[in-house]
Amino acid sequence: MATAPLHTAPSTIAQRGSGLLPGIVLCAAVTFAALTAQRIEVALTGRAWLEALVLAILIGTAVRTAWSPGQRWQAGIHFSAKTLLELAVAMLGATISLGAIVGAGAPLVAGIVAAVAISITASFALGRLFGLPRKLAMLIACGNAICGNSAIAAVAPVIDAESDDVAASIAFTAVLGVAVVLLLPLIAHVLGLGQHGGGALAGLTVYAVPQVLAAAAPLGVAAVQLGTLVKLVRVLMLGPVVMTLSLIMGRRHGAERTVAAGHSIASITRFLPWFILAFLALAAARSLGLLPEVAVSGANKLAGLLTIVSMAALGLGVDLRSVAAAGPRVTAVVTLSLVILGAVALVVIRFAGIA
Repeated sequence: MATAPLHTAPSTIAQRGSGLLPGIVLCAAVTFAALTAQRIEVALTGRAWLEALVLAILIGTAVRTAWSPGQRWQAGIHFSAKTLLELAVAMLGATISLGAIVGAGAPLVAGIVAAVAISITASFALGRLFGLPRKLAMLIACGNAICGNSAIAAVAPVIDAESDDVAASIAFTAVLGVAVVLLLPLIAHVLGLGQHGGGALAGLTVYAVPQVLAAAAPLGVAAVQLGTLVKLVRVLMLGPVVMTLSLIMGRRHGAERTVAAGHSIASITRFLPWFILAFLALAAARSLGLLPEVAVSGANKLAGLLTIVSMAALGLGVDLRSVAAAGPRVTAVVTLSLVILGAVALVVIRFAGIA
């Protein structure tokens, strides 16, 4: 009787692993195609105009638009898009010194806070101007200003948003998020931004923490490092925003009593998931000189490979036809809100003196 659990656990793990395998293999196949395409590109033109990160998204999106993977593929795709990407972000911490945060200075941190506040206010007003319901307008505003789907999911229960509004916001955010990742390196080049400026622009505009890697990678290592740090500060704004909305909504049962009881504080810890905590821990270890260079180099290479696999999974989750399904008003509001955020981001970059 006592030995049964010992046999059950390995069996359960094996079953879960086999369930993930088809989707992971599919993502790996897209990754291989992207790496191969990059090699061909370099052989023909002498350089990678579109890096494997970008090619993985494009190939994955093309596959998803032409063919919808069945249920047997979904677990592995989700694992690759989420868990592997989170692991890549965590390992990226080993390549970053926390001294860079101090070097960024108070003006940049203040600018990030201001950018989030201004973007939420302007985007919400824009949504109302286009006739969107208050809750949908707020979901779009918070999603654009902070961290896309994660912000939408966090804000939705606080404002009692309808499931249709949540679905519409997330559907278009997924598509537009990919567009931002693809276009940002070109925009940074056109605007004459260097690695630090381009990285800051990525951190201030790209939706998800891991996607900053894909957007900033073509600009250089310094762009990835600063972009990730800027994005982490931006994500930390989610806690105060959610608490503020709770107070504004005046939810029954008393927001003040909830905070006093520690429930809201406990909920805020969800906004610092394991991979961000691991990122900060590894960054601290690197800053203290506890990590050998061989470990730093290995973490950097593995993080890069995992990011490409994750970008393939991201592409496999995007159906371009969902843009039409989101509706013209939602499309216009989300797009214009992102333009506003981009404009505010450029002001912050100039204000902070980032080249």
